[in-house]
Amino acid sequence: MDIASYIEHTNLSPALSIKDIDQLVAEAKQFHFLGVCVPPFWVKRADREIGSDKILLVTVAGFPFGYSMTETKLDEIKRAIDNGADEIDVVWNISSFKTGIPWTKIEIAKCSKLAHDSQKVLKVIIETAYLSDEEIFLACKMCADAGADFVKTSTGFASSGAKEEHLRLMKASLPSSVGIKASGGIKTLKQVINMIEAGANRIGTSSAVKILQSNPNPKS
Repeated sequence: MDIASYIEHTNLSPALSIKDIDQLVAEAKQFHFLGVCVPPFWVKRADREIGSDKILLVTVAGFPFGYSMTETKLDEIKRAIDNGADEIDVVWNISSFKTGIPWTKIEIAKCSKLAHDSQKVLKVIIETAYLSDEEIFLACKMCADAGADFVKTSTGFASSGAKEEHLRLMKASLPSSVGIKASGGIKTLKQVINMIEAGANRIGTSSAVKILQSNPNPKS
Protein backbone atom coordinates (compact mmCIF):
# COMPACT_ATOMS: atom_id res chain seq x y z
CA MET A 1 0.00 0.00 0.00
CA ASP A 2 1.40 3.38 -1.04
CA ILE A 3 0.54 5.25 2.15
CA ALA A 4 1.86 8.60 0.91
CA SER A 5 -0.64 8.64 -1.96
CA TYR A 6 -3.51 8.84 0.57
CA ILE A 7 -2.08 11.56 2.78
CA GLU A 8 -2.85 15.26 2.94
CA HIS A 9 0.06 16.60 4.99
CA THR A 10 -1.65 19.04 7.34
CA ASN A 11 -0.84 21.97 9.59
CA LEU A 12 -3.83 23.98 10.79
CA SER A 13 -2.28 25.12 14.06
CA PRO A 14 -3.28 28.66 15.03
CA ALA A 15 0.34 29.35 15.91
CA LEU A 16 2.05 28.15 12.73
CA SER A 17 4.50 30.44 10.95
CA ILE A 18 5.65 30.95 7.38
CA LYS A 19 8.55 28.59 8.11
CA ASP A 20 6.04 25.88 9.02
CA ILE A 21 4.24 26.34 5.71
CA ASP A 22 7.47 26.13 3.74
CA GLN A 23 8.49 23.03 5.70
CA LEU A 24 5.11 21.41 5.10
CA VAL A 25 5.45 21.83 1.34
CA ALA A 26 9.09 20.74 1.33
CA GLU A 27 8.18 17.55 3.21
CA ALA A 28 5.30 16.89 0.82
CA LYS A 29 7.76 17.05 -2.06
CA GLN A 30 10.32 14.89 -0.27
CA PHE A 31 7.91 12.15 0.78
CA HIS A 32 5.57 12.38 -2.23
CA PHE A 33 2.42 13.10 -0.24
CA LEU A 34 -0.78 13.54 -2.20
CA GLY A 35 -1.33 17.05 -0.89
CA VAL A 36 -0.93 19.66 1.80
CA CYS A 37 -3.70 21.23 3.87
CA VAL A 38 -3.06 24.77 5.10
CA PRO A 39 -5.05 27.67 6.61
CA PRO A 40 -6.67 30.11 4.14
CA PHE A 41 -4.18 32.86 4.97
CA TRP A 42 -1.30 30.72 3.73
CA VAL A 43 -2.80 29.33 0.52
CA LYS A 44 -1.05 31.82 -1.74
CA ARG A 45 2.32 31.14 -0.10
CA ALA A 46 1.85 27.36 -0.29
CA ASP A 47 0.85 27.63 -3.94
CA ARG A 48 4.05 29.52 -4.70
CA GLU A 49 6.16 26.95 -2.85
CA ILE A 50 4.47 24.01 -4.58
CA GLY A 51 5.23 25.50 -7.96
CA SER A 52 4.94 22.95 -10.75
CA ASP A 53 5.00 19.91 -8.45
CA LYS A 54 1.92 17.68 -8.53
CA ILE A 55 0.84 18.29 -4.96
CA LEU A 56 -2.79 19.08 -4.19
CA LEU A 57 -3.31 22.33 -2.31
CA VAL A 58 -6.12 22.00 0.22
CA THR A 59 -7.54 24.61 2.58
CA VAL A 60 -10.53 25.03 4.87
CA ALA A 61 -13.64 27.21 5.10
CA GLY A 62 -16.05 27.80 7.97
CA PHE A 63 -13.34 26.33 10.14
CA PRO A 64 -13.45 24.93 12.77
CA PHE A 65 -17.04 25.36 14.03
CA GLY A 66 -19.13 25.68 10.88
CA TYR A 67 -21.64 28.20 12.17
CA SER A 68 -20.47 31.20 10.19
CA MET A 69 -22.89 32.63 7.64
CA THR A 70 -23.18 30.89 4.28
CA GLU A 71 -22.09 34.08 2.52
CA THR A 72 -18.91 34.10 4.60
CA LYS A 73 -18.13 30.49 3.66
CA LEU A 74 -18.74 31.23 -0.02
CA ASP A 75 -16.41 34.21 0.15
CA GLU A 76 -13.75 32.06 1.83
CA ILE A 77 -14.10 29.41 -0.87
CA LYS A 78 -13.88 31.95 -3.69
CA ARG A 79 -10.82 33.64 -2.21
CA ALA A 80 -9.15 30.27 -1.61
CA ILE A 81 -9.73 29.27 -5.24
CA ASP A 82 -8.45 32.64 -6.46
CA ASN A 83 -5.31 32.13 -4.35
CA GLY A 84 -4.59 28.70 -5.83
CA ALA A 85 -6.45 26.09 -3.78
CA ASP A 86 -7.38 22.85 -5.53
CA GLU A 87 -9.71 21.56 -2.85
CA ILE A 88 -11.79 23.11 -0.07
CA ASP A 89 -12.69 21.36 3.19
CA VAL A 90 -15.76 23.23 4.46
CA VAL A 91 -17.24 22.69 7.90
CA TRP A 92 -20.96 22.24 7.50
CA ASN A 93 -23.42 23.97 9.80
CA ILE A 94 -23.70 21.42 12.61
CA SER A 95 -25.86 23.82 14.60
CA SER A 96 -28.31 24.16 11.71
CA PHE A 97 -28.35 20.39 11.16
CA LYS A 98 -29.05 19.71 14.83
CA THR A 99 -31.94 22.18 14.64
CA GLY A 100 -33.38 20.49 11.56
CA ILE A 101 -33.27 23.58 9.35
CA PRO A 102 -33.46 22.80 5.59
CA TRP A 103 -30.86 25.50 4.95
CA THR A 104 -28.14 23.02 5.93
CA LYS A 105 -28.45 21.19 2.62
CA ILE A 106 -28.89 24.40 0.65
CA GLU A 107 -25.62 25.72 2.04
CA ILE A 108 -23.72 22.59 1.01
CA ALA A 109 -25.24 22.82 -2.48
CA LYS A 110 -24.18 26.46 -2.80
CA CYS A 111 -20.63 25.61 -1.71
CA SER A 112 -20.50 22.63 -4.08
CA LYS A 113 -21.67 24.69 -7.04
CA LEU A 114 -19.11 27.42 -6.38
CA ALA A 115 -16.27 24.88 -6.16
CA HIS A 116 -17.44 22.90 -9.20
CA ASP A 117 -17.89 26.02 -11.32
CA SER A 118 -14.11 26.41 -10.98
CA GLN A 119 -13.44 22.67 -11.41
CA LYS A 120 -12.38 22.36 -7.78
CA VAL A 121 -13.17 19.66 -5.21
CA LEU A 122 -15.38 20.21 -2.18
CA LYS A 123 -15.12 18.13 0.98
CA VAL A 124 -17.69 18.59 3.74
CA ILE A 125 -16.56 18.15 7.35
CA ILE A 126 -19.47 16.74 9.34
CA GLU A 127 -17.61 16.49 12.70
CA THR A 128 -18.62 12.95 13.64
CA ALA A 129 -17.73 13.50 17.31
CA TYR A 130 -20.95 15.46 17.67
CA LEU A 131 -23.21 13.05 15.77
CA SER A 132 -25.06 9.83 16.54
CA ASP A 133 -24.89 6.93 14.09
CA GLU A 134 -28.30 7.91 12.70
CA GLU A 135 -27.12 11.50 12.28
CA ILE A 136 -23.95 10.35 10.48
CA PHE A 137 -26.11 8.39 8.05
CA LEU A 138 -28.36 11.40 7.44
CA ALA A 139 -25.39 13.74 7.15
CA CYS A 140 -23.74 11.57 4.51
CA LYS A 141 -26.96 11.35 2.48
CA MET A 142 -27.41 15.11 2.68
CA CYS A 143 -23.83 15.82 1.58
CA ALA A 144 -24.05 13.39 -1.33
CA ASP A 145 -27.39 14.77 -2.49
CA ALA A 146 -26.05 18.34 -2.31
CA GLY A 147 -23.06 17.58 -4.53
CA ALA A 148 -20.15 17.09 -2.13
CA ASP A 149 -17.15 15.25 -3.60
CA PHE A 150 -15.98 13.95 -0.21
CA VAL A 151 -17.35 13.71 3.30
CA LYS A 152 -14.74 14.26 5.99
CA THR A 153 -14.92 13.04 9.57
CA SER A 154 -13.41 15.80 11.66
CA THR A 155 -11.71 19.14 12.06
CA GLY A 156 -9.28 17.85 14.66
CA PHE A 157 -10.61 20.49 17.07
CA ALA A 158 -13.51 18.48 18.57
CA SER A 159 -13.44 16.10 21.51
CA SER A 160 -12.47 13.18 19.26
CA GLY A 161 -11.44 12.55 15.68
CA ALA A 162 -11.74 9.80 13.11
CA LYS A 163 -13.00 6.40 14.24
CA GLU A 164 -13.07 3.18 12.23
CA GLU A 165 -16.69 2.45 13.10
CA HIS A 166 -17.73 5.86 11.80
CA LEU A 167 -15.82 5.33 8.57
CA ARG A 168 -17.54 1.99 7.99
CA LEU A 169 -20.90 3.66 8.58
CA MET A 170 -19.99 6.49 6.20
CA LYS A 171 -18.91 4.04 3.51
CA ALA A 172 -22.19 2.17 3.82
CA SER A 173 -24.13 5.45 3.67
CA LEU A 174 -22.43 7.05 0.68
CA PRO A 175 -22.52 6.25 -3.05
CA SER A 176 -19.22 5.08 -4.51
CA SER A 177 -18.90 8.42 -6.33
CA VAL A 178 -18.40 10.27 -3.02
CA GLY A 179 -15.06 9.85 -1.27
CA ILE A 180 -14.28 9.74 2.44
CA LYS A 181 -11.57 11.68 4.22
CA ALA A 182 -10.48 10.56 7.69
CA SER A 183 -8.89 13.17 9.90
CA GLY A 184 -8.46 14.04 13.55
CA GLY A 185 -6.12 12.19 15.90
CA ILE A 186 -4.45 10.03 13.25
CA LYS A 187 -0.87 9.65 14.45
CA THR A 188 0.32 6.10 13.68
CA LEU A 189 0.83 3.86 10.66
CA LYS A 190 -1.56 1.29 12.13
CA GLN A 191 -4.29 3.93 12.40
CA VAL A 192 -3.77 4.95 8.78
CA ILE A 193 -4.00 1.38 7.51
CA ASN A 194 -7.07 0.70 9.64
CA MET A 195 -8.76 3.89 8.39
CA ILE A 196 -8.10 2.99 4.76
CA GLU A 197 -9.38 -0.54 5.27
CA ALA A 198 -12.50 0.90 6.94
CA GLY A 199 -13.26 3.04 3.88
CA ALA A 200 -11.10 6.17 3.83
CA ASN A 201 -9.88 7.40 0.44
CA ARG A 202 -7.92 10.26 2.00
CA ILE A 203 -6.08 10.73 5.26
CA GLY A 204 -5.55 14.14 6.82
CA THR A 205 -2.82 14.19 9.46
CA SER A 206 -0.20 16.46 10.97
CA SER A 207 1.93 13.38 11.76
CA ALA A 208 2.50 12.38 8.15
CA VAL A 209 6.31 12.35 8.18
CA LYS A 210 6.48 10.30 11.38
CA ILE A 211 3.91 7.87 9.97
CA LEU A 212 5.72 7.41 6.70
CA GLN A 213 9.12 6.99 8.36
CA SER A 214 7.67 4.22 10.53
CA ASN A 215 6.52 2.25 7.49
CA PRO A 216 9.00 -0.57 6.73
CA ASN A 217 7.43 -1.14 3.28
CA PRO A 218 6.45 2.29 1.95
CA LYS A 219 5.24 1.00 -1.45
CA SER A 220 3.62 -2.23 -0.35
